[in-house]
Amino acid sequence: MITIIRILLYFFLIGVILGVYVFLEPFRLEEKDIIVVNGDIPRQFENTRIIFLTDIHHGPFFSKSRLRKLVKRVNSLQPDIILLGGDYVHRSPDYIESCFDELKKLEAGFGVYGVLGNHDHWEDGALTIQSMKDAGIHLIDNLARWIEKNGEQIKIGGVGDYLEDIQDINPTIADVKNEDFVVLVTHNPDYVEHLKTDKIDLVFAGHTHGGQVTFLGLWAPIIPSENGQKYRTGIIETDNTKVIVSNGVGTITPPVRFFARPQIIIAHLRSEPVSAGETSENQSPTKQ
Repeated sequence: MITIIRILLYFFLIGVILGVYVFLEPFRLEEKDIIVVNGDIPRQFENTRIIFLTDIHHGPFFSKSRLRKLVKRVNSLQPDIILLGGDYVHRSPDYIESCFDELKKLEAGFGVYGVLGNHDHWEDGALTIQSMKDAGIHLIDNLARWIEKNGEQIKIGGVGDYLEDIQDINPTIADVKNEDFVVLVTHNPDYVEHLKTDKIDLVFAGHTHGGQVTFLGLWAPIIPSENGQKYRTGIIETDNTKVIVSNGVGTITPPVRFFARPQIIIAHLRSEPVSAGETSENQSPTKQ
């Protein structure tokens, strides 16, 4: 009888610990370094650092103070390019202006670029677009920009949200050659299934939150994707491109995470494979 009571007590304590932890993990923000190796990357962009932030969900569960700390942390990483994957606020358009009051402080040598997510359309897409403009953030929904350095260039493009907008890839690929290095931002990774061109070298996406609550980081019972676990998180190779899916920064309701830590993605561009002294665990193979 005593043994049974002890077993029940252990299970109770484990339950309490897990119950507390799921509310703590959303604050355990990690920096995930990914080495992107691609022969199309110009020499002038060797070691360029791209930081990708997505799904901040500033709102009742992600305060302005927390957002301010996020911006400060990103700036301390000295990014060359910052990409924003959408879903900036959660639950109310009242958070939009305060969100971009902080995001306007992001600093990157080649600028800050972003797309809208489904929540941005649900709250107030027009206000979000205006707030991005006022914050000096370049909107790349169905738009693209060349980034130049000492006579060489790469291209950054984006598409509208997969659920709430149209997706026009033409501004991104219309004037590129096969040897150009081209990056695409889409809030929802499901769009990649409809990407038929091979002119996109790298895609950044969010939306899935890494499943937000998972079974030891291996499987998530609920993923907002048409493709199951495929685009839950990490690096995914497709027939046409390579996709980096971030767990995102914030949460939706309930504000919990389990083995799906929030992330700042730091992509390091390399035209050649990493040296023997570097870890190759996150190395992304060269696109042929």
